[in-house]
Order: sequence, then structure tokens, then C-alpha cells
Amino acid sequence: MFKAEIRSLSEINTVAEKFIEAHPADRLFAFYGKMGSGKTTFIKALCEKLQVIDYVTSPTFALINVYETEHTSEIYHFDFYRIKSSDELFDLGYEEYFFSDKYCFIEWPELIGPLLPSNTVKVTMIETENGSRIIESN
Repeated sequence: MFKAEIRSLSEINTVAEKFIEAHPADRLFAFYGKMGSGKTTFIKALCEKLQVIDYVTSPTFALINVYETEHTSEIYHFDFYRIKSSDELFDLGYEEYFFSDKYCFIEWPELIGPLLPSNTVKVTMIETENGSRIIESN
């Protein structure tokens, strides 16, 4: 379990590092939060800490971005905001990614519900009234 508050962008890398340390064996993360809550920004910080050498962007239209790291590993970043049916996930071959033992960061997982494996770490992001972000994981 992990909980942190990000009061400014200057704190995001520190929180990302602590988040990774709190989940040493976990690889599958589902990010829940409203539009603008900071999911993509936090995933970018996680990717930076995991030494991604590619430019990290939201895969809103592509559904998935694959990033290379300095250690020749891959990280998978999903955005299911525009998904219309679970058939799109089957066409994507989602199981190959979800069960790869590589980092998978999923935005808008509520749209694929029962297809998430039981070992998925649920990460909730909430924007507070003062503009800070609360990040919690199970």
C-alpha cells in the first residue's frame, strides 16, 4: 500500500521513486482518476525513474505506447479512454502485455473492468481543492 500527496510538480519525481520502491515486485498498475487528475503526468515521472529513453506521451489514440529503457527492457503504457468494446483489447493482444512481467501502466481501466488480472495494483489519483494530487495504491 502506498499513499502520498504531490503539492507541486517539483515533488513528482520523489513521489514516483517512492512509489516504485513501495511496489518492488508489482508490474501491472491501473490508474483511476478524473480527467486532469494527473495520471499521464505521474506515469511520465514513473517512466523517467525507470530510465525510459523514449518520449513519454499519452497513447489516447494508439491505445498503447511501448517505451524502451536504458536496460533494453520495455514498458507498456495503455490509455483505454476511447475504447468501445473488449474486442479491441483482444485484437490488441492485451494478454501478451498484461502477463509479460514487464511494467504496464493503464489509464482508464474502468472501461475494461473484468479483463484486469487479479494481481493488478489499483492506483487512485485525486485532485484536491488546493490543486495538489493524492495518490493511493492498494
